[in-house]
Amino acid sequence: MLTVTRSFQAEYRIKGSKFLSYINPCDSTEEAEYQLSEIRGIHPTATHHCYAFRVDPTDISEYSQDDGEPGGTAGPPILNAMRSANIVNTIVVVVRYYGGTKLGKRGLIEAYGKSTGLVIEKSALKKLVPTHRFSITYSYDQQTLIDKLTYTFTLFEIESSYTEHVTLVIECPKKELPTFEARLDSLRHLFLNIEKGEPSCHVISKPSE
Repeated sequence: MLTVTRSFQAEYRIKGSKFLSYINPCDSTEEAEYQLSEIRGIHPTATHHCYAFRVDPTDISEYSQDDGEPGGTAGPPILNAMRSANIVNTIVVVVRYYGGTKLGKRGLIEAYGKSTGLVIEKSALKKLVPTHRFSITYSYDQQTLIDKLTYTFTLFEIESSYTEHVTLVIECPKKELPTFEARLDSLRHLFLNIEKGEPSCHVISKPSE
């Protein structure tokens, strides 16, 4: 899965109509509504504000809206382009200024799909890895065990606290979770405390593929 961590925009023109596409980070329905309201505020006189969003990598929820365009000609093409790019935790809004020439249903589908594709191509996409969070508390003399864990598994350090003891919050990729948990259980008696948190996700880098 892929995502964005900042906003990007692109422009597409056809037969007098101008399509301005925006892609923004978004991790909830409430955030999607906020992002949409912001873009509507920037373009209050636009003919349409069509959009789609996909959120929650652990259980994807998605939605699209034609905003007055003929049914299925705007929101679904935006959503389908996002699905094809495997993008999540993201909203794409395509703002249309009507140019006086009707595009027809097929033309609208192509225009909204093209507009979404352009802004996705322009975006600095990053890989989103499903993970599970853990908190481990241990004494300083057990640091070697932690180092071995971080060497053996792909662990992402979220935060750490160094007081009388060390508390380390990490995330383990979902695909490594069974093996990692088994290893943790075998070491449980050597650590002061191990707490398993909630499923999460981690942005790591721009994918090379």
